[in-house]
Amino acid sequence: MRKNDSLIIYDSIATYNLLEIADVKPLIRYKNMSKSYVIQQAPFVVPTTDGKLIEEHVGRVISNEPGLSIAHMVAPSGWSEPFQNPEFDEYTMLVRGRKQIEIDGETITLKVGESLLVRKGARVRYSNPFEEEAEYWSVCVPAFSPDLVNREENAES
Repeated sequence: MRKNDSLIIYDSIATYNLLEIADVKPLIRYKNMSKSYVIQQAPFVVPTTDGKLIEEHVGRVISNEPGLSIAHMVAPSGWSEPFQNPEFDEYTMLVRGRKQIEIDGETITLKVGESLLVRKGARVRYSNPFEEEAEYWSVCVPAFSPDLVNREENAES
């Protein structure tokens, strides 16, 4: 993996200045590259401080794709993020464990095999208050960016 000095750790998501990482022209590891397809062999592992694994397979950093991001994530027991009002739609599909999501004042628990769409502009907080890890895939349209997530730094409820 290539290191980049412009990465700044922020909770569970790396905050990056897209202009500063322009030299990281797509980080895709190509296999059988053709004009018709590209195989991603090694996702970009986003540095975190809270034990959450984030592997970007498609998105702004790994493939210079602004329209869509696809990430595999594993959230440890006890993990949570601050509330946010993202400027992107986020689709989540749970693979293992459970994940708690607070959306505009309503709390739901996503279970294995279920998927969820949180529309842009919703006030949302993701967490895993359960004993087991939560493994899931996330798709953001347009692609995830720290500039579009609009985190509420000190909001408790």
